[in-house]
Amino acid sequence: MTIVYAHRGASARFPEHTRAAYDQALNDGADGVECDVHLTADGEVVLIHDGTVDRTSDGSGRVGEHTLAQLRALDIWSWKGVALPPGAMLSDQLLTLDDLLDLLLAAGRPVGLALELKHEAPGEGPALEDAALAVLDKRGWDPTTSRLGTVDVSFMSFDPDAVGHLLRRGVPGRQLCQLVAAKHAKGTERLDDGSVGIAGPGLDYLAAFPDRVRAWLGAGARARVWTVDKPTDLQACLELGVQEVTTNEPSTIRDLLARKS
Repeated sequence: MTIVYAHRGASARFPEHTRAAYDQALNDGADGVECDVHLTADGEVVLIHDGTVDRTSDGSGRVGEHTLAQLRALDIWSWKGVALPPGAMLSDQLLTLDDLLDLLLAAGRPVGLALELKHEAPGEGPALEDAALAVLDKRGWDPTTSRLGTVDVSFMSFDPDAVGHLLRRGVPGRQLCQLVAAKHAKGTERLDDGSVGIAGPGLDYLAAFPDRVRAWLGAGARARVWTVDKPTDLQACLELGVQEVTTNEPSTIRDLLARKS
């Protein structure tokens, strides 16, 4: 069975990281969702991909220079050029990690959460990792199983220091994903020595280094490949034995997998 994670929610349809995008991903039957987190100026863990708000809002400046209240006042919807779904409110779209947990726990079924720690500003880690763990701890997350109720939590980062910090904080290695891309393949030593259990190659890495990915799979690691939106990309993953894919198009990928099975 191939596990489907919705990349920033159903982000091909709705603006990434919004409540509507995650609601749609769950309605599409995604097995899990992926999110990126940053710290706000007042220490809140908020779901935004970039280090700045410029691309995905009507504001500007670094995420960490804004309080949560200031971020909630931004329009994070209009840049996508799509209508709000019926019943959705613009003021309700920006999510904290706490908000996303509420949404996932309300799904009424097991859901995976792939939590990516973004280090794009000086000094952002390990404060970001500690803040995310504090949110999870407060909600009753079990570090032994890495579960919070019906939510199975895994952690991802391109930064091997972030992954190492999480290991030292007691996160099980099997729930840690070292992200790698062909242009900046830092952290492969954590996959080579087996200290983390999930390899996170991009499609570019998969194409450039298939034998390396095969070796990790052969050693017992899972592979979670990003970002898989096209039938040809999905086929390449399946042929290599990839167990998990991250996609902007969860409905499309789920349908393709259903037809293949």
